[in-house]
Amino acid sequence: MTDLSRRNVLRGAFAAGAAALAAGTVVRAAQAAPPSGPTALAAGRSARPVGSASTHLSVASNGGRWRTRTASGWGDWRTLASCPAGHENPANARALLPLGPGVVEYEVDVPAGTSVTELSTAGATARSTGEARIAGRSTGKQYFPRSAWGADESLRFREDGSESFPAAYFPVQTLTVHHTALPVGADPAADIRAIYRDHAVNQDFGDIGYHLLIDPQGGVYEGRWSGADQRPVFGGPEGGRPVDGKPRMSNGAHVGGYNAGNVGVCVMGDFTTEPPSAQAVDSLIAVLAAISTACGLDPVGRTDYVNPISGATRSVDTISGHRDWLATQCPGERFFPELAGIRAEVAKRVGQY
Repeated sequence: MTDLSRRNVLRGAFAAGAAALAAGTVVRAAQAAPPSGPTALAAGRSARPVGSASTHLSVASNGGRWRTRTASGWGDWRTLASCPAGHENPANARALLPLGPGVVEYEVDVPAGTSVTELSTAGATARSTGEARIAGRSTGKQYFPRSAWGADESLRFREDGSESFPAAYFPVQTLTVHHTALPVGADPAADIRAIYRDHAVNQDFGDIGYHLLIDPQGGVYEGRWSGADQRPVFGGPEGGRPVDGKPRMSNGAHVGGYNAGNVGVCVMGDFTTEPPSAQAVDSLIAVLAAISTACGLDPVGRTDYVNPISGATRSVDTISGHRDWLATQCPGERFFPELAGIRAEVAKRVGQY
């Protein structure tokens, strides 16, 4: 039996909803529409009209491959790359894939039973609202609050109007660097909307898991909701400032089991074979230095992390990579080795913000 005969191939043409794959089937997806909930596609081979609304795929798998077809034919197979995240439960692993301009069909080779969901995140291009200020500290970097990149705040709430995961606030212990494992499209805001919907709805995180995201041009985007003031990362009672004068972070969902007290900063891109841009790295250093200054962290030190919710412990670099916490390649083979130099640069800038 060949490898392909043991696996499934899903062929889609821009469908909304989700497809649960059955062994040995080929599925052509239905007309695209804005996502309204998972839709199980019929098994077997069926031709459907090609829609145009889908912009991304979310594949519930940590392995497999995919390719897309344009008018020029099929592209090369590419490996599925995922970044496992989650709340305090075991991390979920999903790959988020861009359906670029001119794509009319996709093919995903994944294990039986894998769920594939199409997302529609088209919208207005984000506009910066000024410079990124972290805990009141200016970084000099362009800033895009949630309203600027088009966050649909209704995704944070259940049908009864309650928040899926109400905000909780904790003192900062560590900072974790991620990559999206997603090639950045022409509009980074569209990619962030896709990540947001995938995290908030498909994976039931209640919101985007990361606190901050950074695009290849160095733009800084507000991630997880921390309060109504559009200031990122920090919030809670009295503006997030407890009696010790240090800000408290809004709990995220970027390192399953180790989120409380752990700020997640995600650099957009897939850094498996290529490093991030110099602009992105400089913005990363700036925001890490601002957070370290505000929270009294030693960027080149180590932290004996204790999860204030579960009691789980881990000794890590105060500025760590996702793979220091969980079994993952994140933040990428070409990016992870740069973290030592980034820590040193952050240490030089502490106190400047």
